[in-house]
Amino acid sequence: MDALYHDPALAVLYDWDNPWPVDFDWFLTLVEGADTALDLGCGTGIFSVALAARGAEVVGVDPAAAMLDVARARPGGDAVRWIEAPAQGLDLRRRFQAVVMTGHAFQTLLRAEDRAACLATIARHLAPGGRFFLDSRNPDAREWEQWTPEATREVRAHPEYGALERWNAAEETDVPGVIEYQTHYRLQDGRHWQARSRIAFPGFDELAGAIAAAGLRVDRWHGDPWGGPLQPGCPDFIPLGGLA
Repeated sequence: MDALYHDPALAVLYDWDNPWPVDFDWFLTLVEGADTALDLGCGTGIFSVALAARGAEVVGVDPAAAMLDVARARPGGDAVRWIEAPAQGLDLRRRFQAVVMTGHAFQTLLRAEDRAACLATIARHLAPGGRFFLDSRNPDAREWEQWTPEATREVRAHPEYGALERWNAAEETDVPGVIEYQTHYRLQDGRHWQARSRIAFPGFDELAGAIAAAGLRVDRWHGDPWGGPLQPGCPDFIPLGGLA
């Protein structure tokens, strides 16, 4: 169990450390006009609530109860139906005009069979004519090499704890394509929270093949969270498409 998502003490720091990212502005445009949306791996619900605020009926799904507690308590959280469950094997017996997976949540699925099961869930819940997208970091960009204490250490003001120091570290594991990273938070009184997380970096060919095998099609691939093209060394793989 990943403490970064399941430990309540860490979950309440998540939004402070990860405020609304600029890529979410663009992601909202990808599902413009969708009246129903399924947000898989919704975490603390920041994107789900934004979709609901634009008039969509939204279901947010996440396996971490601590993250969903934050989601329910956020302003606008009562406009979303929250479900505690993994994406793999989910069957709500209904379809949505948009199925999304943001925040690189897809990379928390470490095994190929789990990624395949998640993509099957997307296909199972996507309405004909509906749109899906997800984001997964490009392993060729080797972004984890920048997740060092030296590059990420900073002290920021927290509304409850005051000055809070935070940093990351990362290393390759003995599992090909899987990186382990550490998240640290330290208060001035010496309290120190930390968590170790593992995420997978599937390559483009593997990701494209898994999407097709799930019965989905990709209309456009983007290479960054601002709508840039897919090209060598791009930071992300972002497929946008529908049912095959």
